[in-house]
Amino acid sequence: MASSEEKIIAAAIRHLNKEPTASMARLAEAIGTSRATLHRHFASREILIHTLGTRSLDRWEESQREAGLAEAAASGDAERIAAALRTVMRLFVADADEYGFALTDHFMAQMPDLVARADELEEREIVFYTAAQRAGVLRPDLPVRWISYTVYGLLVAARDSLRYGNVARRDLDQLVLETFLNGNAARGTP
Repeated sequence: MASSEEKIIAAAIRHLNKEPTASMARLAEAIGTSRATLHRHFASREILIHTLGTRSLDRWEESQREAGLAEAAASGDAERIAAALRTVMRLFVADADEYGFALTDHFMAQMPDLVARADELEEREIVFYTAAQRAGVLRPDLPVRWISYTVYGLLVAARDSLRYGNVARRDLDQLVLETFLNGNAARGTP
């Protein structure tokens, strides 16, 4: 059984995905608890956002690990890299669905430990995208950081599509993957 803090965290994530700038008072109301109870668990909005930001980064790292990005990059094998790319894109869409608020939360961007960790995770992806370019899976003529930014942009688009009800969740994995590959894939990618 989940603790009351875990329930608050889950409810806060759900609400912040709908209303990213919600105050602690608004979050307490949406969660169905009192401000006093919310403040007992998280003394400030900054502490709550830091906790949620840490969880979103944990999930990002787990998605990279689950997709096997480091191993695929080290292998240099085009088919293995392409499979890891498809897997990580699917996982990232799920992450954007669950932790979408974290993609653009300006408070998180001001927390040095979260920024440093996000930079580290991005660098892991840069290594993977570079290997994908070398293996002929992604276009070699694009700057590798541009590829990284396109993934990020597509995840923000996925999040917003869900937030505003413009795209069905069941369609997002394929939409994001096809959009990404049509702009970044090398000709004749497996």
